[in-house]
Amino acid sequence: MKNSCGGQSNSKPDRKAIEKKRRNDMKNLCFKLASLIPHHNFKPSKEIASQQDQLDLAAAYIKHLRERIEKLKRLKEEAMRSMEASSSMMERTASVGLTSPVLELRDLGSSIELVLITGLNKNFMLYEVISIFEQEGAEVVSASFSTVGGKIFHTLHAQAKLSRVGVETTRVCQRLQELIKSY
Repeated sequence: MKNSCGGQSNSKPDRKAIEKKRRNDMKNLCFKLASLIPHHNFKPSKEIASQQDQLDLAAAYIKHLRERIEKLKRLKEEAMRSMEASSSMMERTASVGLTSPVLELRDLGSSIELVLITGLNKNFMLYEVISIFEQEGAEVVSASFSTVGGKIFHTLHAQAKLSRVGVETTRVCQRLQELIKSY
């Protein structure tokens, strides 16, 4: 049906209006997407980035988030394995009855974790363990202990002083076992 001016029917929207609405919708969606990206991820620029730049930044940010999620999942799995190992170690010492100290040293890449379980009757000097770590090129970043029943659980976390050189954990373990045997 044609109107008196020779145009198309008023009931059907024309293609130009539909395309304009689609472009406006896309522009709004791109703006909404760009607003979700933290500002510190934008490159310093005096002019507003084009839509293509905004989409590229959003894609890069999403990729960064996926990588971060994967890294956090791996860290969580490592922590869960570490907790399971610690709990199984605690169960072993509880069931066996602690006749001699139990030493567990874990190499975590750039850091080392030491779990040492002793009885209350042992006069164990923690500063000696710390000095062994330092002599072998590690810096103790945290140390804690807790007493459960008749046992003392010592936990130390250390990092290599020089990450290029690292720490030879077998040597540290050997020296710690010699120290424990001397008590």
